[in-house]
Amino acid sequence: MAEQEKPAQTPTQTPTQTQAEPKKAASGWLNVAVDYGPLLVFLGVYRWNAPAEPNAASEILAIIYGTGAFMVAAVAALLFSKFRLGKISPMLWLSTALIVGFGGLTIFFGDPVFVQLKPTIIYSFFGVALLAGFFKGKALLKILLEAAFEGLSEEGWLKLSRNWGVFFLMLAGLNEGLRFYLDFEGWLWAKLWVFLPLTFLFTLTQLPMLLKHGLDVGQDDEEKAEG
Repeated sequence: MAEQEKPAQTPTQTPTQTQAEPKKAASGWLNVAVDYGPLLVFLGVYRWNAPAEPNAASEILAIIYGTGAFMVAAVAALLFSKFRLGKISPMLWLSTALIVGFGGLTIFFGDPVFVQLKPTIIYSFFGVALLAGFFKGKALLKILLEAAFEGLSEEGWLKLSRNWGVFFLMLAGLNEGLRFYLDFEGWLWAKLWVFLPLTFLFTLTQLPMLLKHGLDVGQDDEEKAEG
């Protein structure tokens, strides 16, 4: 009895291929939560304890409560990144260390200036590091973001490192300006409504340069599938 012919199988995506994009998108949102979640905790606890009427002692107490919550949330975010995302970025290590260190000084001295200096220090550190690497011909940003920018040429990585280095130094200067001109609550809100949109817009401005230097956006795979 002749064997029945099996119908020709059409190429299908493997489960890993179909799940890759949703997983990557979920990972992106989780990274945002890790970066800005502690700040939201800080703002929430501070606002909950802030006095209705101007009161220096109560204001300092609200800042201390908020800072303590900020420190706990930062450590929790670091652990979450380790066990949920499987990695801890150098920037997150440094940020958490500065939050705990300068947060401790804020609580000990009852002075918010210490926790406000943290962004200036971290932006300055990465800005100087990226620009120093650029002038030495080394794209340090590639170590952190290679998986996110597949296909990008070495020249593209160098330009991206240079641009982010300059942007980080601008953020450091902006943080100092806002720290000087705004009260503590205004500075906290600026972290959300100024720094976050600026970072998002700056990232968008880099896309034309990235595409020019070979960024893989999946078009080749789509063309192959259609062919």
